[in-house]
Amino acid sequence: MRDYDEATAFLGEWGPFQLTVFFLLSASIVPNGFTGLSAVFLAATPQHHCLVPDSANLSSAWRNVSIPLEMQDGLEVESKCRRYRLDILSNYSALGLLPGRDVDVRGIEHEKCLDGWDYSKEHYLTTIITEWDLVCENDWKGPLTTSLFFVGVLIGSFVSGQMSDRFGRKKVLFATMAVQTGFSLIQVFSVNWEMFTVLFVIVGMGQISNYVAAFILGAEILGKSVRILFSTLGVCIFYAIGYMLLPLFAYFIRGWRILLLTLTIPGIFCIPLWWVIPESPRWLISQGRLQEAEDIIRRAAKKNGVTPPSTIFNISELQELKVLSHKTHTFLDLLRTKNIRTITFLSILLWMIISVGYFGLSLNTPNLHGDPYLNCFLSAIIEVPAYIIAWLLLRNFPRRYSTASTLFLGGVVLLFIQLVPSDLNILSIMLVMLGKFGITSAFSMVYVYTAELYPTVVRNMGVGASSMASRLGSILSPYFVYLGAYDRYLPFILMGSLTVLVGIFTLFLPESYGMPLPDTIEEMQRVKGFKYKAGFRLSREIKKNPKILSNTAL
Repeated sequence: MRDYDEATAFLGEWGPFQLTVFFLLSASIVPNGFTGLSAVFLAATPQHHCLVPDSANLSSAWRNVSIPLEMQDGLEVESKCRRYRLDILSNYSALGLLPGRDVDVRGIEHEKCLDGWDYSKEHYLTTIITEWDLVCENDWKGPLTTSLFFVGVLIGSFVSGQMSDRFGRKKVLFATMAVQTGFSLIQVFSVNWEMFTVLFVIVGMGQISNYVAAFILGAEILGKSVRILFSTLGVCIFYAIGYMLLPLFAYFIRGWRILLLTLTIPGIFCIPLWWVIPESPRWLISQGRLQEAEDIIRRAAKKNGVTPPSTIFNISELQELKVLSHKTHTFLDLLRTKNIRTITFLSILLWMIISVGYFGLSLNTPNLHGDPYLNCFLSAIIEVPAYIIAWLLLRNFPRRYSTASTLFLGGVVLLFIQLVPSDLNILSIMLVMLGKFGITSAFSMVYVYTAELYPTVVRNMGVGASSMASRLGSILSPYFVYLGAYDRYLPFILMGSLTVLVGIFTLFLPESYGMPLPDTIEEMQRVKGFKYKAGFRLSREIKKNPKILSNTAL
C-alpha cells in the first residue's frame, strides 16, 4: 500500500511550489519572535526612587539626601521604595540646618513613596511599569504579567492541535494570526494593568496556536527531506529573525504604546498569504475531501512544471490507511508500563527545565550590565548558530549525548558567572550568551529526540505532554528573573544547577539515533539503569530478526 509521500513523489522535493510554501510559512513565524518576548521591553523596570515634589520646599542640600541608601549586591544604592519623612526634612531646611554637619540623616524616620516615583529615562520613556507604577508593593505585577502571557500560551498549545484537526490547518493558522494581531492592537489602548494583562493572555493563546499551525501545515505539505529542514532551520531561524528585530524597533521607539503598535503592524501584512498558502492535502484526505486534495496537488504540479498521473490517490488505499490510523489511545497509555512512565517523567522534566532556562535568560537581558537593547540583540543572534549546531548534531551524532552535552555547556557556564569579578562585566555577558547558546541548542534538539522516543501509537500525546510541561516552565521563568532583585547571581545559580541536573538525567534516556522508530509501546528502547523482564527484550529482538525464534527452538 502506498503512503501519501509515495503518491505525491512526482512533485519532486524542491520545486517552486515547495519553495513558496517553505518561505511564506517561515515568514509567518517572524511576528511570533516579536510577540513571544515583547515583555522584555514592554514590561521593563527602569531605575527609580521616590518622587520628591517641588512643594516640599527643600533646599538643594536636603533634596540631595532625601532618599536613604541601602545595601544591594555589596554596594550602597538609593532606596527604591522609601524616603525620609519630607515634613521633618522641610523643618530642618527652614531652620537652615545642613545634613551631615548639623543633622545625622540616618536617624530620620522613613516613609513610603506617597507622591509616586521618579523613573530614569535613560533607556525607556514609558513602560507598563512606569505608567501604572508596578513597583515596590506592586512589583509582583510585572512578572505576573509575563507569566500570564505564558498561561495563554499553555491554553493555546492545549487547544490548537484539536482546533487544527477539526477545522483545518489553514483556517486555524489565519484565525490565530488574526487573534494575535487584533488583540495586540487593542492592547495599545489599555487603560489599566488589568485590561493589558487579560488581553496579553489572549495574545499568548493566538501566538502559540499560530506557530503550531504553521509548523504542522509545513510539515504535512513538504516532502520528507525538506520537512526536516523546515522543522529545524526554517521556523526556528525565522523566529530568531523576529526576535532580533525586536530590540531594533525598541531602540528607536522608547514608548511602550507606539512600540506595541509597531510590532503589531507586520501581522497585517500576512493577510495576502491566505490566497497563496494552500490547505494541507493530508488533512483534507483525513476528512474525506479527496477532490479538494487532488486539486491542490494538481495546481502544485502545474507550478512545478510536471505532469501529474491521471489518478493520484487510490480511494481504497486511503480508506484502508484511515481505518488503520483510527485505533484509539489515551494519555493513560503514557503511564502503562514502568519504562514509558520513566520516559514520560524524564521528558516532562527535561522540557520544563529547558524552558525555564531559555525564557529566563531571554527575559533577563534588561538586567545585565550594559545596554539592554544590545544585550537583547546578542541574546537573539546567538540563537542562529545554536539552531545550526543543533541541526548538525541531529544529522551526525547520538541524540542522548548531543542533548546532554549542550545542557552541560549551558548549565556550567551559568554557574561560573558568580565567580567573575565585578569589573569584568563583558565576560559575564559572554558567559550568559554562551549559556543561552547551549540551552537553545538543546531546546531545538529535544523536539526531534522526544518524537523518536515515543512509539507511533502515542507519539503525538507524548510530545504534547512534554510541550505542556515546557509551557509550565515558561510560566515559572519570570519569577526566576524576579529573584535577581534580591541577588543578581541567584537566577543564574538556580538555572545553571537545574540545567546541569537535567543534563545528567538525559543520560538515562535511551538512544534513538539510527534506530527504527518504535510503533508499539513494547518496541520502545529501554531506559538506562533499570531492570526489565527478559521477555520484553526477547520479543523485540525476535521482531527485528525472526531467525532468533528458530535458533531458540533448537
